[in-house]
Amino acid sequence: MEILWFVLGVLAVAIGIALSIALHEVGHLVPAKLFGVRVTQYMVGFGPTVFSRRRGETEYGIKAIPLGGYVSMVGMYPPEHPEQGEKPRSASTGLFQQMASDARQMSAEELRPGDEKRMFISLPVWKRIVIMLGGPFMNLLIAFVLTAVLVTTTGVATGTTTVSEVFKCVVPAAAQQQRAAAGQQDCQSDDPPAPAFEAGLQPGDTITAFNGQPVESWDELSSAIRERAGQPTEITWQRDGTEHHGTITPKLTERPVTDSMGRVETAPDGSTVTEKVGFVGMGSQMANVPQPVTETFPVMGQQLQATAEVVVVLPVKLWDTAVAVFGPEERDPNGPMSVVGVGRIAGEAAALEDVPLQDKSSMLLSLVAGVNVALMVFNLIPLLPLDGGHVAGALWEAIRRSWAKLTKRKDPGVFDIARLLPLTYVVGIALLGMGVLLIIADIVDPIRVF
Repeated sequence: MEILWFVLGVLAVAIGIALSIALHEVGHLVPAKLFGVRVTQYMVGFGPTVFSRRRGETEYGIKAIPLGGYVSMVGMYPPEHPEQGEKPRSASTGLFQQMASDARQMSAEELRPGDEKRMFISLPVWKRIVIMLGGPFMNLLIAFVLTAVLVTTTGVATGTTTVSEVFKCVVPAAAQQQRAAAGQQDCQSDDPPAPAFEAGLQPGDTITAFNGQPVESWDELSSAIRERAGQPTEITWQRDGTEHHGTITPKLTERPVTDSMGRVETAPDGSTVTEKVGFVGMGSQMANVPQPVTETFPVMGQQLQATAEVVVVLPVKLWDTAVAVFGPEERDPNGPMSVVGVGRIAGEAAALEDVPLQDKSSMLLSLVAGVNVALMVFNLIPLLPLDGGHVAGALWEAIRRSWAKLTKRKDPGVFDIARLLPLTYVVGIALLGMGVLLIIADIVDPIRVF
C-alpha cells in the first residue's frame, strides 16, 4: 500500500509541474497573440514531438522530454539587412558573428508576406516585456492561488497558547552555544530555575490570561512576557479542564533575535545577535490554524524571499551540493534540488502512515506551489535564454534609445539580441550541467524531509 501511495504522490506532483510548465507558456502565448505576433509553435517539453495539432497558424504539441517548454514567435531577431536609415549589421565572418547571422537567417526564413508588423521585434519595448514576463507572472499566479487555498483551509503553522515544553533553568544565549559545542544539555547547579518551571506549568497546559488580560495567540503572549521582565505577573491556565492561577516573574535574559521567517539573525562575524527581554522558559505547541486570504501575501513574501536567497548564491549552493555528493559532507536540506528530488519528497509525503488524506494533499499542493515560486524567480534571472534575459535586452534597448533621444543622437535602433547567442549557449550548457548534477545528487544523496 505504501508503494501505491508513493507512486500516486509522484504522479500527482508530476502532473502539477507539467501543468505549471504548460500554463507558464500560456502566459507568453496569450499576450503575444493579443499584440498580434504570429506564433508558430506552442510546445510543452523538448526533443522529439510526441503529439501535435495545428489550430490556425499555431502548432500545439507535447514533446518527449517534459523539462520545460517554449512558444516560438516570428521575428525574435532583427533582420540581417535592416530598414533604410538604420546601421547595417556586422558582416564579419568571425565565429560569434556567424552564429548571430545564422540565427537571424533562420528567423527570417519563418517570415511570410504580411509579417512585417507581426514580428516580435517590431513591437514596442513595453509589449515585448509584457510577453516575456507573462510566463513568470503565470507561475506567480499559480503559486498564489495554491497558497491561498492552503492558508484558508489547512491553515498556517502557528504558535498556540498551549505549552509544548517547560525548561527547568534559564541559560544565557552565549552559555547555550558553549554548552552545545561541548555536548552539554543538562542544567548546571548554579543555573537559575526557569520562571515557568517555578510557577508549576507543565506541557499540555493552555495559557488563557496573562497580567489580567486574556491571550489568544502565542505572539500576543510572548510579547506580553517580553515586556514584564522582573515584574511579578498573574498568569492563568487550563489543565485537564480545570482552571489554575499563579504568579510568574519573567527574567531579564539575553535571547536570540529572529527575523520574520523565524530564523536566528547573525552578526557579520558569525555570532548570534541577541537582545535582553523577559523570558519564562516555555515553548509553544504548533498547530495549523486557518487564516484569512489576506495572510497569503506574507506567506508568499516569505517563500519569494527564501527562494531568491537561494538563487542569489546558486553557484555556491551547487558547489556545496557537488562536494556533498562526491565527498563526506552532508547535503544542505535548504539547497536546490531537481524534479527528481521534488518527486521523491512527494512520494514520501503521500506514503506517510497515520497522516490524514487532507494533510497529504496539502503537502503535495505546497510542493507544487513551491516549484512555481522557484520557476518564477529562476526565470527572472537576467540571462538568456531565460525570460529575464529577454526582458534585460528590451530594457537595454529602451535605455539606449532614450539616451540617444536625450542627447539628440541618431536612434541606435533595435537591440540585436542575436549578438548574445554565444552567452546564451554558455548559459544553456551551464543549466544542463546544473540539472544533471542535481538529478545525480537527488538519486545518490537525496534531501530527507521525513
